[in-house]
Amino acid sequence: MPTQIKKPKIAGVVLAGGRARRMANQDKGLIQFKNRTLISYALVALKAVSDQTFINANRNLKAYEAFGLPVITDLTHNFDGPLAGILTTLLNTDTEVLLVMPCDTPFFKAEHLQRLLNARADHDSDCAIAFDGVQLHPLFLALKTSLTENLQDYLASGQRKVGDWLKPLNSVYVDFSQEPSIFININSSDELAALEAQVRL
Repeated sequence: MPTQIKKPKIAGVVLAGGRARRMANQDKGLIQFKNRTLISYALVALKAVSDQTFINANRNLKAYEAFGLPVITDLTHNFDGPLAGILTTLLNTDTEVLLVMPCDTPFFKAEHLQRLLNARADHDSDCAIAFDGVQLHPLFLALKTSLTENLQDYLASGQRKVGDWLKPLNSVYVDFSQEPSIFININSSDELAALEAQVRL
């Protein structure tokens, strides 16, 4: 009998496709933090727990391709937001589950992603969403790839908000309230400078 090729179960994507207006339109994923690009922290975390890892980017594609991973762009050139990046990843993978994280959160590690995966699997939910004890962080997600058509329909209706798309789904919230600092992200040059001064890695 021919050997069956095992279908990879987990894909991961780093969302680096935004305009980063508060960073003077710099490409956030390529900004240096502690002598490393911001996106490199997310890639290390994702590669540790996923069978396939993608970068979603809409500019500076050559720079992102240098990481040696598939770089996928949104289906339109409109910078339609993170859901557009999630959709293009769903359309490019045949895994069962997709892990999502943004490119500008250097303290969210592989073990945190694994907790999202475990919670989603334990509850057989549509998605697992990170929660810091006060608010949800909907760009830290583990979701079933069977949601592709659902997301296509949502975006086709003209809607773009991640939280509104997730709201009616069967979701489990994963409590990270013991370590809320993992959600620190970098949105401005001032924030970057302050974090550089405060943090030792």
